[in-house]
Amino acid sequence: MLKWYVLHVFSSQEKKVKKTLEEQRSLKAGGELVHQVLLPIENVSEVKGGQQKVVEKRLWPGYLLVQMEMTDDSWQYVHNTQGVIEFLGGEKATALTDGEVEALLKDLENKRQTVTQKHKFNVGDNVKIIDGVFVNFTGTVTNVFHEKGRLSLLVSIFGRDTRVDDLEFSQVEEISENAEGS
Repeated sequence: MLKWYVLHVFSSQEKKVKKTLEEQRSLKAGGELVHQVLLPIENVSEVKGGQQKVVEKRLWPGYLLVQMEMTDDSWQYVHNTQGVIEFLGGEKATALTDGEVEALLKDLENKRQTVTQKHKFNVGDNVKIIDGVFVNFTGTVTNVFHEKGRLSLLVSIFGRDTRVDDLEFSQVEEISENAEGS
């Protein structure tokens, strides 16, 4: 019976392990019982050097999802693949429930069809400037230009609100709610 399992692999080797598991199936005992290998990714839009790029980002670095029939041979086949650390659950691999799988696959399909913004700044957010002329000043976001990767802030300088325009997303960081009270 086919079940989904979470596989812990060496971080940054997810694609290599996925490719090996898929290509070696017919060559080794137990490989034919591995039905599908899934690398959870999402498309993320980021701006670097003024250019907007969409890149693939791994949702769970160091993990793959594997749909397989669990037998001693299939366990050995997957476990002995270079780059694999272990199944979630260790020696006794724990299968995901049908509800978990359904929710995961639905979420991954939604993420595959959309592009998320790397920086999620919104008007009204409090941020700290970490680079540039106004470094260490805090302000409130007044405008966000996702397509350009830039934003505008209202910063208090000598007790007067001053507008700072054209800051790149990488020049600011969001101030957490907890940090403000301290």
